[in-house]
Amino acid sequence: MKTTKPKPKKAAAKKSAPRKINPVVHFELPAEDNKRMSKFYSQAFGWKTKALGSEMGNYTLATTTDNLDKSGRPKESGIINGGFFPKDAKMPDMHPNIVIAVDDIKKSMKKIEKAGGKILGEPMEIPGYGTYVSFYDTEGNRSAMMEPSMD
Repeated sequence: MKTTKPKPKKAAAKKSAPRKINPVVHFELPAEDNKRMSKFYSQAFGWKTKALGSEMGNYTLATTTDNLDKSGRPKESGIINGGFFPKDAKMPDMHPNIVIAVDDIKKSMKKIEKAGGKILGEPMEIPGYGTYVSFYDTEGNRSAMMEPSMD
């Protein structure tokens, strides 16, 4: 009786865990006049705006879709909301800004610095939204990140 040697099993390809990607979740635009800015984006694009008042730094929220979940976030993938912040001559780089969601703001701050970026100030808590801090990337672009709260 002839015996056959078992065929060697191919080594299973190692599956690496998917890399965590932090999405852009918000945009911010500077405004000299938030009312004028709100009117423009409402008329030009149909966005809805809501002024948050002086207790929230005179920030204005801009909603770019009507398809929102209970927390006011867009339900559709790829759609983000934003806001308008008052220009301030005392603050540098009052330019359009993107906000990136992160799981842990302290760890992300360390990653930014290790990658050659610079953190701008200390993280601040935005009630009902999360912890926020701005940074410069290696090309001098100002952006921000937020560790969203579960509120």
